[in-house]
Amino acid sequence: MKILICDDEALIRNVIKEYLLLENYEVLEAQNGLEAIDIVRDNDVDLVVMDIMMPKMDGYQAVREIKKIKDVPFIMLSARNEEFDKLIGFDIGIDDYVTKPFSPKELIARIKAVTKRTKGEDATYKSETLVLDDLAHEVTIDGEPVDLTPKEYDLLKYLMQNKNIALSRDTILSNIWGYDFYGDERTVDTHVKTLRNNLGKYRDVIKTVRGMGYKFDAKEKSK
Repeated sequence: MKILICDDEALIRNVIKEYLLLENYEVLEAQNGLEAIDIVRDNDVDLVVMDIMMPKMDGYQAVREIKKIKDVPFIMLSARNEEFDKLIGFDIGIDDYVTKPFSPKELIARIKAVTKRTKGEDATYKSETLVLDDLAHEVTIDGEPVDLTPKEYDLLKYLMQNKNIALSRDTILSNIWGYDFYGDERTVDTHVKTLRNNLGKYRDVIKTVRGMGYKFDAKEKSK
């Protein structure tokens, strides 16, 4: 799978590249939007990680031009965390938005989630006898269905998709409730609490990361 990294900062490109190579992705690089357009035109790119603020052509315009060539998924990078910037990105068709500074591991997790989603893959996520079947939209433990609310299901799915990755409360809010959600981070805590209760003997697979958020511990053993 080919991933194009478009950012005018070589250090950021190199960090992302190192993590992508560890995951056996093929990596292409561009330092501005014009270069990115040429690369997409000449290569079979599967996903683009695109910075916003760049010389010659910014990320927004580059996304618009690239989409005329190929309908490729985008993850936008930006040092700006304003809702207006995010809304522009989603309006032009990006798939995710990551604010700098960011965790490279979390970015890799988001890349995996976006590629699965955009390729239309049906996924089943497992931890021992805890199974989330996304095709059936069902969670079971020991073969018995678990009654979850839609948000609890989405939360569990997102955590399982990003197993062993520490996810901030803000990241969880953005991906599960959306960027236009007006609640606060306590919403995440409340839903994690009820989800844990519903998971019974698997409640401890959802670990609290102190001062940050939560992660799904795929190595946790049931009692």
